[in-house]
Amino acid sequence: MALYAAYGPNLDPAQMSSRAPYSPAQGTGWLVGWRLTFGGEDLGWDGALATVVEDEGSQVFVMVYDVPEWDEKSLDQWEGTDLGVFVKVRVRVQTLDGEVTAWLYVVDGYEGGLPSAHYLGVIADAAEQAGAPDDYVRDLRKRPCRSVNP
Repeated sequence: MALYAAYGPNLDPAQMSSRAPYSPAQGTGWLVGWRLTFGGEDLGWDGALATVVEDEGSQVFVMVYDVPEWDEKSLDQWEGTDLGVFVKVRVRVQTLDGEVTAWLYVVDGYEGGLPSAHYLGVIADAAEQAGAPDDYVRDLRKRPCRSVNP
């Protein structure tokens, strides 16, 4: 089994269980030295896609899941790794039990662009379901977004 760190819609354990039913949540943590951003606006059908980039002094809330190989393949399909939308990278996650190594998906494209209001709301709701601090969820809900699809 491998650990996966979710920072977008998969923060929500219910969402994750529909995509990877054999991958239990192991707890939450922080990607220290990374920030949540959006990119690949030309790759998504609903605006820019959530991704993370290295940024000293920033941190991103994550839910850590224990993912068996067969669920990892399913997640890869959901995330479009075979289409080149996302690529997997290994990161260190700070948890209450110490540091763990996990993988996550990052957009294989340029940073920039705005997510749709709906997509940003899904991420904020997922963070709330995962137990993110109130100020983190509030900051997500205040981020700039596209209110109407082009």
